[in-house]
Amino acid sequence: MGRTQSFDTDEVVRAARSVFWAHGFEAAALPDLERATGLSRSSIYHAFGSKRSLFGAAVDSYLAEVVRPRLAPLTGNPVQPDALERYLSGLRAALLRADTLPATSGCLLVNTAGAPIGRDDEVARIVADYRAELRAAIGRGVRARLPQLTGAEQDTLADACTGLVVAAFALVRVDPAQAAGSLDTARALIAARE
Repeated sequence: MGRTQSFDTDEVVRAARSVFWAHGFEAAALPDLERATGLSRSSIYHAFGSKRSLFGAAVDSYLAEVVRPRLAPLTGNPVQPDALERYLSGLRAALLRADTLPATSGCLLVNTAGAPIGRDDEVARIVADYRAELRAAIGRGVRARLPQLTGAEQDTLADACTGLVVAAFALVRVDPAQAAGSLDTARALIAARE
């Protein structure tokens, strides 16, 4: 007879997510994952099969619990004209809030894109899908805010803002002020077209 699971899988995944987010997949040592999750190595492997599978669950959790709630105002129907401004200013505040994972570690998926695991085909697809989801949401925000622009102008602005958001995520670990500045630039680009 198999063992009865005595832990909450979602809580374990969230704990592991914090370790992967702060340290990256490669630097997330099994003892760190054991400490964070409260599980032994054998329990982690029994429940998830591998460190890589646990990472996959952490990424799914990150998308569902961190990324998509923040993007929700940009993906609803209808998108309000101020939704993109609220997203950018809320993200700016989150990146400047000391001692939080967004402020100290940026974006789990942007970080993953530059790590060795980012060359894994499945991980590369997940990162590309995330970037496309982010771009689509920002595009909807641009269209709601600036309906008078042509489709090509909206697309160019959405591409620029998406790049500035990704830059902010990449910079926040080393220069939070510059990360905030990237988001301010996105806001200024939008304001200049009003």
